Amino acid sequence: MTVMRRIYMDANATTPLLPEVLEAMRPWLLENFGNASSIHQPGQQARAAVERARTSVARLLNCRESEVVFTSGGTESDNLAIFGLIQSGDHVITSSIEHHAVLHAAERLRDRGIEVTFLPVSSDCRVDPDEVRRALRSNTKLISVMMANNETGIIQPIEEIGKIAQEADIWFHTDAVQAVSKIPVDIQAIGCDLLSLSGHKIHAPQGTGVLYVRRGTKLEPLFFGGTHERQRRAGTENVAGIVGLGKAAEIAAQSLAEGKVVQLAALRDRFEAEVLACVEGTGVNGAGQPRVPNTTNLYFNNLEGEALVIALDLKGIAVSGGSACASGAAEPSHVLTAMGLPPERARASLRFSLTKLNTQQDIDDALQIIPQAVSRLRELAPVNAGTLG
Repeated sequence: MTVMRRIYMDANATTPLLPEVLEAMRPWLLENFGNASSIHQPGQQARAAVERARTSVARLLNCRESEVVFTSGGTESDNLAIFGLIQSGDHVITSSIEHHAVLHAAERLRDRGIEVTFLPVSSDCRVDPDEVRRALRSNTKLISVMMANNETGIIQPIEEIGKIAQEADIWFHTDAVQAVSKIPVDIQAIGCDLLSLSGHKIHAPQGTGVLYVRRGTKLEPLFFGGTHERQRRAGTENVAGIVGLGKAAEIAAQSLAEGKVVQLAALRDRFEAEVLACVEGTGVNGAGQPRVPNTTNLYFNNLEGEALVIALDLKGIAVSGGSACASGAAEPSHVLTAMGLPPERARASLRFSLTKLNTQQDIDDALQIIPQAVSRLRELAPVNAGTLG
């Protein structure tokens, strides 16, 4: 029996654990099981491992070790940044294309009576810094705009927004979950006060994350218990997971320094160009804008994207119709509709996101399978389904 070769092209949903990361974690999953808050030797060994990982993350972000708060992932980091700062009477500015971890948190604030401005975006998925400036009010407390969009990969003008926040003396948070390890992320250049990242998007284990908190930022914790993470995040540290995140941060920093993301971008560009060349009625959502190097969001007229996701999965290719957190939703992508795409084109769009483990052979095989799958689905689809008017 022949085993189907699988091609994973959904890195923006999650990435595989790198072998080096697993090896770094292994001792802390088995023999080194101390609580990092204990004063005995096993506990202090665990504490030292946590602090080494904190140093690795700080180096990747160009910040102080004391400003790195370990969390359970990007969602917790986003929620801590938002709910940890906002109080009654405050005003929050965010965008309409944020990940649901930010978007739904902001909606919950709005439901509680907090003023929230959801900024529109251009047709190419960019937030206009001038829109941020115009949205400022006397009671604006926080601006939260993502660094790179999880569905299109479009990079936002974060440094410009950071300057606006600094000039207005307003806290600035950016969800950098889809940017860290793909592009250089320098806290000092960005000028943000808070930044979120997720371990499983950079080849670390799921259930790990970081919130960067600039020194002097007064943040109320979400959890109450011990004094962990300088009283910003109570709970016994996930030592093995944190060690894995630290190792992944080291690998990411080395990859960026060696320019390996350029190779990843070349793979993505070749894949994108050849799909557009050999499949009619296709295009790139957000074409022409700066993107993270691994991501392309393509539309395929005259079909339903969900049907293509299933068809490709049956052929061994894993892709996504958008955010993994929204898979199975009846409504089209909130990101693509915010860009002004009609519902039928949004539903005809797929996200292809590569990991650093993808190869030229993966691209070759995918380019053999995808045109055939699209052609077959279009033959079966009702006339005009998914077509722009």
